[in-house]
Amino acid sequence: MKTIAASLSILFLTLLNGGAMANNLIKTGQWVYLTDRVMGGISEGTAQFEDQGIDQVIRLSGEVSTANNGGFIQVRSPVLWEAAKGKTGIRLTVKGNGDQYFLHIRSTDTRLPWHYYQHSFQASGAWSEISLPFEDFEKSSSLLRATLGQSKIKTIGIVAYGKDYSADVSVKRLEFY
Repeated sequence: MKTIAASLSILFLTLLNGGAMANNLIKTGQWVYLTDRVMGGISEGTAQFEDQGIDQVIRLSGEVSTANNGGFIQVRSPVLWEAAKGKTGIRLTVKGNGDQYFLHIRSTDTRLPWHYYQHSFQASGAWSEISLPFEDFEKSSSLLRATLGQSKIKTIGIVAYGKDYSADVSVKRLEFY
């Protein structure tokens, strides 16, 4: 008989990275990697910290498959809601393989696993800074409030999602603005 942890295929990363830059959630978060295997999917990948020059980045890579009703790999971190109080969005510095990725936010309003607010972004081969206003995040379910209340944020996830593809995205900065 499989254990619950084995059947969920969740890998908890010990990615506590110190508080060198308190406003950079990449550096201060405790990141958890998970895939669609929690619901029977077959996507595979990894999430890890890597040194890139003087910066340390989190890199999410792998094969996303929509087979078996799947279609995601993700790394996410809990967030203290106070950090977003009075802020208007999230700014991230990313690079990748030119594909589309998502930021998923879960809040006190997102009670079911498939409930979140999302915003897409492109990750080109060069580092670029992207600003994502809270008002532009889209809800995943009609049961959610129309707009994300930033004072209720619980987790932020970097997600490769929704289609069959090879994912490769690195994030060196993630902060509220």
